[in-house]
Amino acid sequence: MVFSSLIFLYGFLPIVLVLYFLSPAKLKNIILLASSLFFYAWGEPKLVILMLISIAANYLFGLWIGRTETTTKRKALVAGAVVSNLAILGYYKYAGFLVDIFVDLTGQEIAFEGVPLPIGISFYTFQAMSYIIDVYRKDADVQRNPLNLALYISLFPQLVAGPIVRYQTVADQIRERLTTSDRLVTGSARFIQGLAKKVLIANPMGRVADEVFAMSGGDLTTATAWIGILAYTLQIYFDFSGYSDMAIGLGKLFGFDFLENFNYPYISQSISEFWRRWHISLGSWFRDYVYIPLGGNRVDTWKIYRNLLVVWTLTGFWHGASWTFMAWGFYYGVLISLEKWFLQGLLNKMPRFIRHVYVLVIVMIGWVFFRADDFDYAFHYIGTLFGLAGAGLFDHSSILYATDYWLYFMVAIILSMPLYPKLRHWFQGIAERRPIAGNILSVAASAWFLLLVAIVTMYLVNETHNPFIYFRF
Repeated sequence: MVFSSLIFLYGFLPIVLVLYFLSPAKLKNIILLASSLFFYAWGEPKLVILMLISIAANYLFGLWIGRTETTTKRKALVAGAVVSNLAILGYYKYAGFLVDIFVDLTGQEIAFEGVPLPIGISFYTFQAMSYIIDVYRKDADVQRNPLNLALYISLFPQLVAGPIVRYQTVADQIRERLTTSDRLVTGSARFIQGLAKKVLIANPMGRVADEVFAMSGGDLTTATAWIGILAYTLQIYFDFSGYSDMAIGLGKLFGFDFLENFNYPYISQSISEFWRRWHISLGSWFRDYVYIPLGGNRVDTWKIYRNLLVVWTLTGFWHGASWTFMAWGFYYGVLISLEKWFLQGLLNKMPRFIRHVYVLVIVMIGWVFFRADDFDYAFHYIGTLFGLAGAGLFDHSSILYATDYWLYFMVAIILSMPLYPKLRHWFQGIAERRPIAGNILSVAASAWFLLLVAIVTMYLVNETHNPFIYFRF
């Protein structure tokens, strides 16, 4: 079940909200936990057993670490917990990749049919490990109620696509929280905003990207390649940030405050800044649990660069079991190391426009590796982008994509800039100075969100329809 499905919007979510708000305070966590497990089991009931095993193991490890005083034993326990979590994640997500490597190196065939990848396993495994590590560091108290820990790990708003929520961020809210009318309004608006990002922008951009990247290298022209990677650049941002918005909005409906996960990354002036704005929860997780334990910036200069390369290669590997994902992570490790070494100083002397173009080009090249199935296709695609693959400039396909989707591209590019927060701040200022105008704006905003819900629903009912297809040159 996904947030942008009709069954979730008009079935699961309304039922859960009614049950949650009608239940007494002592039962609210149980309602949320049962709903979260049902949500996860909707796609494949058997895989919820794996999540329950993970919850039970981390609960016991947490208790054990909390009761142990000896430093050596505590280190052994936290190491055992981390290895256990990584072993589960490794088997389900990376076993096939490792078997392929073994076959390539040895030439021996292994009868391995593969295993289904549990949805969200990377997210709930990282959350479980953050709980264990924080308990070991004494940054968080041991959770002695197994149902509360189960709720933290399985909470459905952020289960499928993040953000990665630290236990210490929501520990107090799991015990006690309050949902106010302001939270309901803010959470609903944030959820609708994320839903519109996903359905009205990410999905159409994804169709364009899928069609372009499905073309053989010989069928690509330079214009089509740029249209494809621009579509994917916009798709992946509005997809990920849309899900984060929906998660944050749903969290507010149930009294939780999740931290922001995206902060308009495409306006960045350097790659380092880009990664402070993109998937913030993942970047901070690797910083706190990998980069700093490796020594961070408090070691010799060459070790700083080593640490950056290790962390970013692991970041790429976290996204998927593929050499192209690892190369994508290593690519950013090299770029951030270069910026730390000397490149940032040069960038600071350049006009903002040049810095912005630099970031966008670097990021779009990186997305080619992220999206391509293999290196041959990735390098050919990049060569086509820059006219180095002997391809034509444009063809019928590029003209068709431009005429059918130009409005999508324009709207997506505008919304990837922080114009909405500025408008909201402006409207709030008007409302504070002029109450009557503020009431009118409030009614208008409510009507706009209702219209947005209607448009999204219409689009979901008939996903193949392109409501903007008539806006052609």
